[in-house]
Amino acid sequence: MSLFKKIFSKEKKETLDKGLEKSKDSFFGKLSKAVAGKSKVDDEVLDDLEDVLISSDVGVTTTIKIINRIEERVARDKYLGTAELDQILKEEIAGLLSETGSGEENNFELPLKKPYVIMVVGVNGVGKTTTIGKLAHQFKKQGKKVVLGAADTFRAAAIDQLQIWADRVDVPIVKQSMGSDPASVAFDTVQSAIKQDADVVIIDTAGRLHNKVNLMNELTKIKRVMQKLTENVPDEVLLVLDGSTGQNAFEQAKQFTAATEVTALAVTKLDGTAKGGVVIGISDQFQIPVKYIGVGEGIEDLQSFHKMEFVDSFFKKA
Repeated sequence: MSLFKKIFSKEKKETLDKGLEKSKDSFFGKLSKAVAGKSKVDDEVLDDLEDVLISSDVGVTTTIKIINRIEERVARDKYLGTAELDQILKEEIAGLLSETGSGEENNFELPLKKPYVIMVVGVNGVGKTTTIGKLAHQFKKQGKKVVLGAADTFRAAAIDQLQIWADRVDVPIVKQSMGSDPASVAFDTVQSAIKQDADVVIIDTAGRLHNKVNLMNELTKIKRVMQKLTENVPDEVLLVLDGSTGQNAFEQAKQFTAATEVTALAVTKLDGTAKGGVVIGISDQFQIPVKYIGVGEGIEDLQSFHKMEFVDSFFKKA
């Protein structure tokens, strides 16, 4: 059974529409200027479209890919009017997201294996702890037994923040004192989850990028120690990125994918920014599926990512 119900509720769609409003308005404002007075998609329109996509934080690599695909369609169909451009862009962007596995139904299947271990990575300030808390809430709503692990022992505040979320969601947390070995916390968390017959383990980790070698060693050690208890864990390494940072999110993705094997992305804080295009670019550039997006501060506003709903909201005109 799907972890999240496939039906995308009216309330969730309205939240998504509202959350992407700034990105959509900015994008269409630029796009309208690019095609003003033009009736045909020609080289000039494509050059202007390239600028629009790059300035919308889609990223250079992904922008070039989209432009090339549209050029192929223009060559094949001989004539494309600017009135058709919105639909063409929607199709090509949805196609790119499909190639990375973003927003596919099978992203949300919880396997029979227990416990299912999710290791969460990301720098401080991106909404990592909040994402963990909201994820725990989502799992619990589905009747799953969740255990949290506070393996970001570098900061006392990180442990305290995770405790607050554990209390709020009413799920158990395993923690030690600040400065403890993160791998020891992860080991204790998985061990506790096995004893409790828990369905899901979510492990918070430190996000210090100033020394990538230390980060790599720490994450590798956490994995190795957990594997003493159960094979092939973690089942998921979820990288949390702050969508409002735009191009800086690309750099963070680059650093973390170099330090560990990231299997999924959560892009947060999209409601407060016009940089929603970063979702498209990061997923495509790193070939990692986006599984969650944050479109508001409410506990329900971490949404499972559905590519068609996202593209529809991104292109939705008032």
